[in-house]
Amino acid sequence: MFKKWVRRVSLSTTRGFVETSPTHDKPPESHVSGIDLAGTTTPKPSTAATVAEVDETGSSKVPSSRSSSYDNGIDYDALYEEEEEMDLSMEAHGSMITHLLSQVKIGMDLTKVVLPTFILERRSLLEMYADYFAHPDLFLKISELDDPRDRIVQVCRWYLSAYHAGRKSAVAKKPYNPILGEVFQCHWDIPGETQNEKEVRDGPVPWCRRDQLTFLAEQVSHHPPISAFYAEHYNKKITFTAHVWTKSKFLGLSIGVHNIGEGVVTLVDRSEEYIVTFPNGYGRSILTVPWIELGGSVEIKCPQTGYYANVEFLTKPFYGGKRNKVSAEIYSPNDKKPFVSIAGEWSGLMEAKWHDKNKTEVFVDVNRIPIFKKQVRPIVEQDEYESRRVWKEVTAGLK
Repeated sequence: MFKKWVRRVSLSTTRGFVETSPTHDKPPESHVSGIDLAGTTTPKPSTAATVAEVDETGSSKVPSSRSSSYDNGIDYDALYEEEEEMDLSMEAHGSMITHLLSQVKIGMDLTKVVLPTFILERRSLLEMYADYFAHPDLFLKISELDDPRDRIVQVCRWYLSAYHAGRKSAVAKKPYNPILGEVFQCHWDIPGETQNEKEVRDGPVPWCRRDQLTFLAEQVSHHPPISAFYAEHYNKKITFTAHVWTKSKFLGLSIGVHNIGEGVVTLVDRSEEYIVTFPNGYGRSILTVPWIELGGSVEIKCPQTGYYANVEFLTKPFYGGKRNKVSAEIYSPNDKKPFVSIAGEWSGLMEAKWHDKNKTEVFVDVNRIPIFKKQVRPIVEQDEYESRRVWKEVTAGLK
């Protein structure tokens, strides 16, 4: 399935849009409760809400009966739009954490470890990937620049601003791991864009217009857990294709998640690609108040122009230091010295020092630029494998 999905997306980048998401046979009903780190479910006989199940082979089964977006006094759509609670202390759940730690040892793969529900974020990992486009104007501007040097700089500006929106609070919470075949679709309206009423019927979100940025994510493998996602703007002829294998390990007082994979920004009219990799994530202080940080080296390169960048997400030292530090250097083709160096915090202000101009200026301040709200169709209109519909009862239960 993964190879077919990637092939379908890669073919689409030559014409600026992707084919529609796959269809699924209607599965039988099933009742489950309890969620583990891999997104699989643990059956338990009860009157619990009907939610998605994954069987031992990794295939997914989703209940056939669904209610509307508003049912039994619950507005399911509103549950996904509400802000998460900011306070979370593991100390208040001491016995549960002790039991959790008794199941693991350092270096252990956490795929089969059952996690307590209070550390779950009320959305799917597929939906969280859409936060890469919380600033769609920065992404779309890449296609508008004529100078290849300006384009690599803009790719870096968009990329470095793409991580803060995914962390809605300082407290680390874990999104749902998607079931096999689960999809998430959304779009963004871009202010100032000339409205084009013509829909992209064979695009990733077929009810969206040519002047909107559209997004589709799918869980293409269950073991190992691999997600693939794709975004495009038809009029701007720019796309982004990515696949990520999330590999988690227990590190003692923290949890590490290695994001194995890559993404590709494609400028269709220029036949130009920018290949990016992803940093690792770490859940720290898991025995007290957990928080998340990013760490590791990332490469951004354009094979066609030769421009490239090296990015370093810096983890906080054990003593002193600040969180969320990041640095980057951008190079011209065949140069060994960067023409600009960037430093700051991926959750705040980043500054650029231009070596050829001997000038320092604000590169981007993510707290001073607007986050564009993604548009998701109501759950009552969603297909049975769409994320918010799959997890709506779990989300209501967590609330």
